[in-house]
Amino acid sequence: MRILIAAIFGGIVMFLWGAAAHMALGLGNIGINQPAHEDTVLNSLHEGLGPQPGVYLLPSLDPHHWNDPASKAAYAQKAAVSPYALVVYLPQGEDMTRMGGALARQWASDTLSALALAVVMGLAAFSFGQRLLIAVVAPVFAWLSLLVPYWNWYRFPGSFTWAALVEQLIGWLLAGAVMAWWLGRGRRKAA
Repeated sequence: MRILIAAIFGGIVMFLWGAAAHMALGLGNIGINQPAHEDTVLNSLHEGLGPQPGVYLLPSLDPHHWNDPASKAAYAQKAAVSPYALVVYLPQGEDMTRMGGALARQWASDTLSALALAVVMGLAAFSFGQRLLIAVVAPVFAWLSLLVPYWNWYRFPGSFTWAALVEQLIGWLLAGAVMAWWLGRGRRKAA
């Protein structure tokens, strides 16, 4: 039960920190720019990408043609002179100002992440400092294993990638401190 309560506390702290980091500090918008001619881009998406939602890399090379030297050479030539884009595409659109569902999913994600972290923090009789170190190492691990590859392979902006580390590191340091305190409190009472 103490792990579940620690997860709830951690999820709440992380959710509140995320709101502050995005709304007050703007960390979630670093590296995200506004298009110079948005309507021109939007009008070309349906024709250029079609009806299938998904993630698109532009220019692209069909994975079935990776072993075809002619296709690879044509792609390499085009890629060297063309702009690059990673597009998350929803052909039907979505009003991003209606955040109710996204906020609920974010809180659930924060709380489930906190639960996973609380399980690890509660595995042994760690000191407060050791539990806090676990809370700091976890987001660094996640950043190195997820966002750094996105920066490397999908060309996420460096500023976006670093801002994500700052956001996650501070958030899990705050949430981890509350969780470490709660888990230690529960151990003393059980002893």
